[in-house]
Formats: sequence, structure tokens, C-alpha cells
Amino acid sequence: MSALKDVISLKFKTMQSDGILLHREGQNGDHITLELIKGKLSLLINLGDTKSHPSNAQINITLGSLLDDQHWHSVLIEYFNSQVNFTVDKHTHHFHAKGEFNYLDLDYELSFGGIPVPGKSGTLSRRNFHGCFENIYYNGVNIIDLAKRHKSQIYFVGNMSFSCLEPQVVPVTFLSSGSYLALPGTSGQDEVFVSFQFRTWNKEGLLLSSKLHQASGGFVLYLSDGKVKISLH
Repeated sequence: MSALKDVISLKFKTMQSDGILLHREGQNGDHITLELIKGKLSLLINLGDTKSHPSNAQINITLGSLLDDQHWHSVLIEYFNSQVNFTVDKHTHHFHAKGEFNYLDLDYELSFGGIPVPGKSGTLSRRNFHGCFENIYYNGVNIIDLAKRHKSQIYFVGNMSFSCLEPQVVPVTFLSSGSYLALPGTSGQDEVFVSFQFRTWNKEGLLLSSKLHQASGGFVLYLSDGKVKISLH
């Protein structure tokens, strides 16, 4: 489709910190890419012909953080003439480009979850999105509804499903500075194998401590100035 105004909205959730959510490209190399990079959403608008548009060849706007938390996040992109509104979870970045931006030429297909020809555009991670989408609307058209009805305008690449498989992850949240989780030790063993993922806004804090049974020592795993450190004693 070609329209004077483009409005794209969707909701997503994922546990992967990187991946292409949306991509659209034109014949001259112009492209718009919405990409999850290290848990943040980056909207990259590239005017492919840098000779014609040297002052405004690339626009990169980043919003959000920790978006790979397996919760639903909403995205809205509105493009009209030289005005771009980029919204993630009700936080909006308004951008008004210079006059040359009116000539952004996008006439190829609009893809969700990846780029049809890998590496065609200069995106950073080039990883396909791995997670769930819902409520994908392009200029008022329900894309997922078209896909479910197997309309000829829509085609699929890779493994897709119209249901979200929930990973079996059980998180625990420590709500106060005095909270902790204690596990019973295994008697007679002097080996400890532990693995976990964590998130915190704090730069300091005790992550894990254990005493060894036969020896008189133990270890402490902790955060210090935002770095993970281990102390053996």
C-alpha cells in the first residue's frame, strides 16, 4: 500500500534481548527498521542516498529498557510528511526532520519479525525476532487477522504459530533489603553448582553465599559498583 500517512502499531513480548521487529525498504535503499537491541527498542530511519541527503541520511531513536522481560509492550509508529512519532509503552519521542525527509521512498513489502533478505540493510544484529506479537495494525488493517485467514497478501517464513507458548520460568522478587532465599545444603558434598539470571537497578548487593561443609571456608558472590565479584575464604 502507499499512503500519505503511515500508522503502525503492535504489542510484543519476548525473553530475547535482540531481534528485528519490523522492516520496510524502498528501491533506493531507504529503509525503516524497528529493532530490539540489548533490551531497548531502536527505530532506524535510513535515507539510502547519502549524496542527495547528506545532512539527514540516518535517524536513530531509542526508547525503553529491559523490554525482554516476557511482559507485553506496546509500540506505535506514526509517519506523516516529515513528522515522526515513536511511542513505546506510552513514552513518545516526537521527531521533525528536515525537508529532505519528505522523499523517503518506501515501496517494498512490510515485514514483521525479520528481514526478507538477511543482511540487505545495515542493521546491527540482523537477528529475527523470537517471541510473541499481538494486535499488529497497519493503517487500520489487522495484519494478524489477515494472516489467520491465509490471505494472499500475507506470506510466512520460518516457524510460526498463532498461540504464544509460555516458557516455564518462575521468577522470585526480593522486595526488601532484608529478603533472602535459603536452600538446604547437601551433607557430605564439598561441591556447589549454581546458575541463575538476575536483574536489579542497584549497583551493590549480596547475590549468593555458601559455606563449604568439610572445609572451614566458603564463598560470597556479590555486586560491587555494578560488577559481579566473587570472594573465596
